[in-house]
Amino acid sequence: MTTPSASAKPLAGWRVLVPRGGPWGDSVAADLRSKGASPIVAAMINFAPTADAPALEAALTRLAAGEFDWMTVTSATTVDVLSAQRVVVPPTTRVAAVGETTAAALVAAGYKVDLVPSEDNSARGLLAEWEAATAGVVPLRVLTLRSEIAKPLLTEGLKRIGHDVESVVAYRTIGVAVPENVVRDVADGLVQAILVTSGSVAEQVQKQLGPIPESTLVAAIGPQTARDAREFGLRVDVIAAERTAASLIDSLVAASASDPE
Repeated sequence: MTTPSASAKPLAGWRVLVPRGGPWGDSVAADLRSKGASPIVAAMINFAPTADAPALEAALTRLAAGEFDWMTVTSATTVDVLSAQRVVVPPTTRVAAVGETTAAALVAAGYKVDLVPSEDNSARGLLAEWEAATAGVVPLRVLTLRSEIAKPLLTEGLKRIGHDVESVVAYRTIGVAVPENVVRDVADGLVQAILVTSGSVAEQVQKQLGPIPESTLVAAIGPQTARDAREFGLRVDVIAAERTAASLIDSLVAASASDPE
């Protein structure tokens, strides 16, 4: 049995902060270890029920009754809400997912997916492809499910096209304090990289850990997350080519290869 070469472990010596726990965090941590990194899993956000449960319940009842032509889902967390409430999506309602991760979560939960952006996995990308897919069909009745802090880009865009849109908050995102030893390690430059997977994570990274040392690489999971991070004042060093965990880790590997040290 041969010993892996240094090139086979491109992130050897890197401590990487993974800002989400659960199955996603465990999977990312395992992938990082396979590349030689030492992951630090410290969930910085959690999800709570919407503050307006009656509005969500009413919208989901109307959904089950077939009152919407389309439903948009912009996160895997929204899929968790649908599953927890055993929501039935009738065959007459088409489903649009903001990206491959969300689409995979929908399929795993037993829901169909009719539209996924082929390139730009973001609300902006979904809106562009939606406009092409539904050209000349106006107005459509659309239910957009979102987090409390999500920007209304998709809802406003669909309304601008001429569709009848009902936007409902499916869940709230709340910050979770990271352990003090993690805060100290980041401040002392002992963490080589921080993964940023959403605007809400970026907000918590900046609030709890900022300013981030120049020696620590900040990697965003896509252009929209990078834009959101910068709005919160968080520096972004690399941006994943695709909005996936694998692409995010690849961005670290590429950065490590160009690191003069």
